[in-house]
Amino acid sequence: MPLIHTCYRITDIDRSVAFYEALGFEEVGRIPIRDEAINVFMNQPGDGDMPRLELTYNIGVDSYDLGTGYGHIAITADDLDASLAQLEAQGIQPEKPPYTIREGGSRLCFVRDPDGYRIELIERS
Repeated sequence: MPLIHTCYRITDIDRSVAFYEALGFEEVGRIPIRDEAINVFMNQPGDGDMPRLELTYNIGVDSYDLGTGYGHIAITADDLDASLAQLEAQGIQPEKPPYTIREGGSRLCFVRDPDGYRIELIERS
């Protein structure tokens, strides 16, 4: 059974869509769920019809407790420094400068989306 997508609950559709677009995602659809919620579907170029990311805006909810069980999603960058420069131009800062876990390993860093979800950026070696 292949993994289809990840879902996050968000508090501001426009702000979240802009953040994920800055990471290279594209909005591929929105579905209202009665008068309760709106699902926004995001893909990366070349993903086809199945969205990778579902952003759920629950009408009237302005915050969520992220809890301690959630970790992060990871995406790759061909040039981490160039990607971070592009993100910085849009006001997105890494948690700390890029680093490696082990000698010879890929460089990586984390950013947070508008609702505090962590996204790991991993440089392709």
